[in-house]
Amino acid sequence: MQWKHLVDRTTTRADLIAGITGAMIVLPQGVAFATIAGLPPEYGLYAAMLPAIIAALFGSSWHLVSGPTTAISIAVFAAISPLADPGSPEFIRMVITLTFLTGLFQLILGMARMGVLVNFISHTVVIGFTAGAALLIAASQVKNFLGINIVRGAPFHVVIEQTIAQIGNINFYVTLIGVITLATGILAKRYIPKLPYMIVAMVLGSVVAYLVNREVGAETTLIKTVGALPAHLPPFVSPDFSYETIHKVLFPALVVTMLALTEAVSISRSIAVKSEQRIDGNQEFIGQGLSNLVGSFFSSYASCGSFNRSGVNYAAGAQTPLATVYASIFLILILLLVAPLASFLPTAAMAGILFLVAWGLIDFHHIFSIIRTSRAETVTLFVTMIGTLIDLEKGIFFGILLSLSLYLYRVSRPVIEPSVPAKEEGAYHFIDAHGHEECPQFRIIRLNGSIFFGAVDYVRSGLMEIDEINPNQKTVMVIASGINFIDVAGAEMLGQEARRRRKMGGGLYFYRCKDSIFKFLRKSDKLNDIGENGFFPAKSDWIKPIYPKLDVDICRKCKARIFSECQSKLPNGEPRLS
Repeated sequence: MQWKHLVDRTTTRADLIAGITGAMIVLPQGVAFATIAGLPPEYGLYAAMLPAIIAALFGSSWHLVSGPTTAISIAVFAAISPLADPGSPEFIRMVITLTFLTGLFQLILGMARMGVLVNFISHTVVIGFTAGAALLIAASQVKNFLGINIVRGAPFHVVIEQTIAQIGNINFYVTLIGVITLATGILAKRYIPKLPYMIVAMVLGSVVAYLVNREVGAETTLIKTVGALPAHLPPFVSPDFSYETIHKVLFPALVVTMLALTEAVSISRSIAVKSEQRIDGNQEFIGQGLSNLVGSFFSSYASCGSFNRSGVNYAAGAQTPLATVYASIFLILILLLVAPLASFLPTAAMAGILFLVAWGLIDFHHIFSIIRTSRAETVTLFVTMIGTLIDLEKGIFFGILLSLSLYLYRVSRPVIEPSVPAKEEGAYHFIDAHGHEECPQFRIIRLNGSIFFGAVDYVRSGLMEIDEINPNQKTVMVIASGINFIDVAGAEMLGQEARRRRKMGGGLYFYRCKDSIFKFLRKSDKLNDIGENGFFPAKSDWIKPIYPKLDVDICRKCKARIFSECQSKLPNGEPRLS
């Protein structure tokens, strides 16, 4: 709560305005997200009340707004729907337990200062997962939008098959309400952005449904409604701590934990770029953990940072986290006033709203950018997206695993480039050897990357390949300014290579080696193998001590003469005759 000294009349007024705006935004979203999660609509609003307050007060971001989100909602539904019937008391009980475990895991990670973990979930994986989740959201609402009968929780491919098979059973009246709501939402978002487009679309869809029912008859239209919301505060409940329930929801809780933390920290950092605020990832973990722990005792399902509501909160002029507190209070007041009106909200209208939500989740700009720029990232994107469509829980883990595997593959293959000294007089730098003559017995290479256990074999093979191609090139100098890190395995390999080259009659040398690398080699007792005289600092005359060790007979016949020493004398000091 480092912001508490900022609170005054001006910030309070700004926070109150932002709070009212946030409450209006979360009302339709909360109902929609609870529907996605397979829960009664009011549970989405419960998740936006107390958990949002706790996360705001104990997190590090001043603008992050927590609550129900699409990705978490679809993850909760995918995880628990195979275990219990969505909406049933057993389903709700398991969701509450999952929320408790998610909060516990988040709090433990925050206390253990493991905020760095989210850095290993690449942006591409998040985009792929979100796109897959968006398609799942749309698929889950097809039956409500078209008025056809599809088993709840059916896999993505089954939804497509059933939709095609039942194309002749589409309910015209239901689809009409869905289309009108969808079109209204699109137009309202584009032409009247100051108004909450979801509420505008829901109201119009509800009015049209009421008029159609009155004109034709509800028995004919078969238009279903969400039903009235209970107008009361979140009821106190206790998570199910039985071994059987915890055993079932333990793994899903880990998935939701990593997904929620990734969203929360990513959103905090993206808004911090604009607000110029410093974000503490570990404190954010603690805030999110406490919000879910407390929320699980007040009928909340798993919550995390919401990009939409956080962006609106910042744009509305919020100055402190009290804006989120005010938003939650206003949401309670609104719920008590408008809860009965939900009985007029058609499920088809809700489906139209969720189609809009799903479309907005797909980041087409970054997807096309990834496809244009990187084949490996494109594979990661589509593996994550397709994996999410097949099995949401495992989809994101497959994406993370593939992303890390591709990264490890890249870093395990450091760049090894042959180089030659620049020809300009007085120059100390090196240029790419391709297109230039090289010394027939002295190879210079530039090595960019880290020499760790995963890269040892690749670097060793590259060094051995030098004398396999040209047995006379027994001496090698590594331009080491691009080597960032060496571990024990890397140091051992360099020591072995130095000994091997010495036995061949050559040597291994290093130019512009970082101090940290030099100190590590000394600490690991490898300087005895390489030799302390084998390291040359920047702009040093490195050729002077190496040239006398080269083979005189090869130098006598050499026409390349790429070193200045080659021009006037041979390695033994004998003057050149030609």
